[in-house]
Amino acid sequence: MQKIKIGIIGGAGYTGGELLRVLLRHPNAHISFVHSTSNAGELLSKVHTDLIGETDLKFASALDQNIDVLFLCVGHGDAKKFLTTHEIKASIKIIDLSQDFRLAENAKIGGRQFIYGLPELNKASIVAANNIANPGCFATAIQLSLLPLAAQGALTDVFTTGMTGSTGAGQGLTTTNHFSWRANNIQAYKTLQHQHIHEIGQSLNQLQSNKKAAVHFVPWRGDFTRGIFVSSVLSCNLSLEALYEIYQNFYAKAAFTLVSKNNIDLKQVVNTNKCLIHIEQQGDKIAIHAILDNLLKGAVGQAVQNMNLIFSQEETTGLQLKANYF
Repeated sequence: MQKIKIGIIGGAGYTGGELLRVLLRHPNAHISFVHSTSNAGELLSKVHTDLIGETDLKFASALDQNIDVLFLCVGHGDAKKFLTTHEIKASIKIIDLSQDFRLAENAKIGGRQFIYGLPELNKASIVAANNIANPGCFATAIQLSLLPLAAQGALTDVFTTGMTGSTGAGQGLTTTNHFSWRANNIQAYKTLQHQHIHEIGQSLNQLQSNKKAAVHFVPWRGDFTRGIFVSSVLSCNLSLEALYEIYQNFYAKAAFTLVSKNNIDLKQVVNTNKCLIHIEQQGDKIAIHAILDNLLKGAVGQAVQNMNLIFSQEETTGLQLKANYF
C-alpha cells in the first residue's frame, strides 16, 4: 500500500510532538515535512527529546505541497490566518486541530468546507471529507458522554464538571501551568463560559432536534500532566439497565469508545485513543462519567483516526496503544 504523505504545520508544541510520536509508528504514514519557523534546520529530537533515536528528520521552513494531507497544529485563530495567507493545493486534505472551523457558521474558508471530525457522530461524512475540524478535548469527552441520550431526545439541563491536566493548556509557560502552581493545587476556570460549550451544543442539537439540551459546564485545572475526567449530572426516568443498553447499542461499532459497568479511572486511558464511559444512578438523577487522554482521543489520536477514515485505512491503524497504568 502506498504511504500517505504528510505535512505538519506547528510541529514544536505538545500536539505537534504527540502527532509525530503517533505517525512515526503508523505503518502507512510518511512524514514529508514538519514546519517550524523558529526551529528550522534543527533535529526534531532537539525539541521533542523523547524522539531521540526515532527519526533523523529536521524542522523545515518551507512548505512542500507534494503531500496528501496537511495537519495544522497551531493556536486558535492561527489556522484561519494560515489558510488565508497560504494557497494550498485543492488536492491536499487538511486536518485542523484548532477551534477555527468547528462551528457550522465558521466551517468554510475559500473553497474549503470543513466537517466536524467526531467519528462517533459524523463517520460517514468524515469518510467522504477533504477537510476536517478536529473536536476539542473537553468537547469530545462531554459529547461522547451525552450523545446516546441526545439521540433519545432525553436531554434538558445537564450540569457538567471536568478536570484536565496541564498539557491541555499548551506548552507556553503561564502561571497556571507552571509546576510550582499546579503541584498540590486545583482551580475552576472559565466557569459556564468555556469555548467548547458551543461545539457541544451544536453536536447535541444535531441528534436532538428540539434544541432543549443545555450544558452548564465548570472546567477544572488538575495537578497532573495529561487526561480528562468529566462528570455530567441530569434527571432521567430510565432504569440503569436501560441506560446501559442504550449506550452499548449506540457505541456498538465505535472503534475507541467503550462503556464500562465498573468504576473508571484516568490511568485506564492515558496514552491511548480510548474514551471510557460509566453511569451511576440515584433516584431520578444519573451521573455519566467519561475519561480520555486530552492529547490523544482529545486531539492527536482523534486526528489520526480521522486521517485513517479519509484515506480508507482501518480506523485503528497506528492507534492501538497500551495505557500507562503503572
